[in-house]
Amino acid sequence: MRGHRPLALSDYLWALPALILVVGVIHAGIAANAFYSLFDWSGVGSPTDFVGGANYSKLLQDPIFWQALRNTLVFAVATVAIQLTLGLALAILVRTKTRLRGLLRTLVFVPVVLAPAVVATSYRILLTPDGGFNHLLQSLGLHGFDQPWLADPKTAFGTIILINVWQYTGYSFLIYDAAIGQIDRGLFEAARIDGATTWQLNTTVVAPMLRGSHLVLIVLGFISSLKMFDLVFLTTGGGPGTTTQVLTGYIYKQVIAQFHAGYGAALSIVLVLIALVFSILQVRLSTSESQ
Repeated sequence: MRGHRPLALSDYLWALPALILVVGVIHAGIAANAFYSLFDWSGVGSPTDFVGGANYSKLLQDPIFWQALRNTLVFAVATVAIQLTLGLALAILVRTKTRLRGLLRTLVFVPVVLAPAVVATSYRILLTPDGGFNHLLQSLGLHGFDQPWLADPKTAFGTIILINVWQYTGYSFLIYDAAIGQIDRGLFEAARIDGATTWQLNTTVVAPMLRGSHLVLIVLGFISSLKMFDLVFLTTGGGPGTTTQVLTGYIYKQVIAQFHAGYGAALSIVLVLIALVFSILQVRLSTSESQ
């Protein structure tokens, strides 16, 4: 067999643009945030008032930070769980009994490719007290259910979760649909011969075979939830009060609205550390699945 040619310097040049982007933009940005987080800085001019770890001490005592962190994690758990359940159910439905499969695949996936700003703005209009959704409920005779969905502290956060589920369930569906298509059909036939019901077939054959898809969707869903900003910002702005505030929105508020850039940088570092944990988890899971 012919041996592999040793890598020359010109081979590494192909990776140079990506390396410049990652190191020059992402890593440099993280390092700059870590530096600025040590100052009481407004974001204007050069930071001069060094405070060390004071911003991090303030962060630990900030109730809004803890609420934003809790909201972010609740949002991640709820959206990932619902999207995985609905996505898997739709994928199984498409692969088994449903007619017009191509049309259903298209309809489920269309929301995924819509711009989040368009989705957020549309739902903000639909869910106002005199919006189209409440008019629909009234026309169906459900007068007791109409309310200001995004303005009521009791329903605002749950409504945002459902909007996100509506938009991104199609992504989970697409992954599961492709994964189910790779399962050996002989396994289904053998299970049927053994007398397995549809429920047993899906729970004992299909679901365990999709373990890799489950893990990837869970990790990617959590990382995506940490970055979620536009949906909340364009629907509730973190309100009413701080009931729907998330970490990215709180960082934006501190840096842009209140000129607390040093404190916002400390918040950003915490967000980066949380994302780093999930990124490491994703790499390890991907490595273990490929072995």
